[in-house]
Amino acid sequence: MSVEAASATKPFRTKTGRLYRKLVIGLPFLWLLVFFLAPFFIVFKISLSQIALAQPPYLPAFPLESLPEFWSNLRQFSLDNYRWLAGDPLYINSYLSSLRIAAIATAVTLLVGYPLAYGMAKAPRGLRPILVLLTILPFWTSFLIRVYAWIGILKTDGLLNQFLMWLGLISSPLVIMNTNLAVYIGIVYSYLPFMVLPIYASLERMDHRLVEAANDLGCPPVKAFWAITFPLSRPGVIAGIMLVFIPAVGEFVIPDLLGGSRTLMIGKTLWNEFFSNRDWPVSSAVAILLLLALVLPIVWFQRAQAKATGNA
Repeated sequence: MSVEAASATKPFRTKTGRLYRKLVIGLPFLWLLVFFLAPFFIVFKISLSQIALAQPPYLPAFPLESLPEFWSNLRQFSLDNYRWLAGDPLYINSYLSSLRIAAIATAVTLLVGYPLAYGMAKAPRGLRPILVLLTILPFWTSFLIRVYAWIGILKTDGLLNQFLMWLGLISSPLVIMNTNLAVYIGIVYSYLPFMVLPIYASLERMDHRLVEAANDLGCPPVKAFWAITFPLSRPGVIAGIMLVFIPAVGEFVIPDLLGGSRTLMIGKTLWNEFFSNRDWPVSSAVAILLLLALVLPIVWFQRAQAKATGNA
């Protein structure tokens, strides 16, 4: 191609490249706007409304017919629902109980998942795909069916109690169903792959020659693990903790089926407020506070990580 032809096509390529870059950058933002920000603002608008015997069951309702009606409806918005939640011990205890149960379940999931991920990363290379397949195999079954299966295992006359009594370890059935212990078991089982896979990905990419060099220099295996292996797997650990903790806080199915009425979690409280009491404004305020309580720490953590990486 001649110099003149290359010069003639250069502006076209530049414009095409800019358009392509804008399209690549804009599509994720468009997805975020349509499927996250728009529903968020709709729920936030409902949380500022008041309950009413209408369809939908809150006021003011949209769409609007005129500009004066818009300002009239806008003045009806208030923060009364948020003030009411701040003074109601039921919702405060629900938030605190959800955070406590999710934190304990996440810690147990990490204690169980890290050795599994470590063993998968240390396995022969030809065996690793099979182990990954076995890890994600439960996802091939419905989440609801898997939780229901635990009812048959944990109930008084279930498989676990029958097995323990057959071994002679207990003389009477254990009461596990409708307790927080059953909720912990359900969360750990259901979200264990979300902990194992990120940690495995970090360990699998790690240069194991670093550990061998540390051992050759006289570093004990335990010290080498905490000095080399665990720090290098920390991104996977953090990702796994987030993937387990965030959905566990708002979990509804597991505490409803395994925990019963004794388990207090914000997901169950939100469901009762929305469907039983038909109080959409209060339930929307509960959802907004839950979302902010989870998203804001994540944003702060990501900025802190980015700043630390930049300074490094």
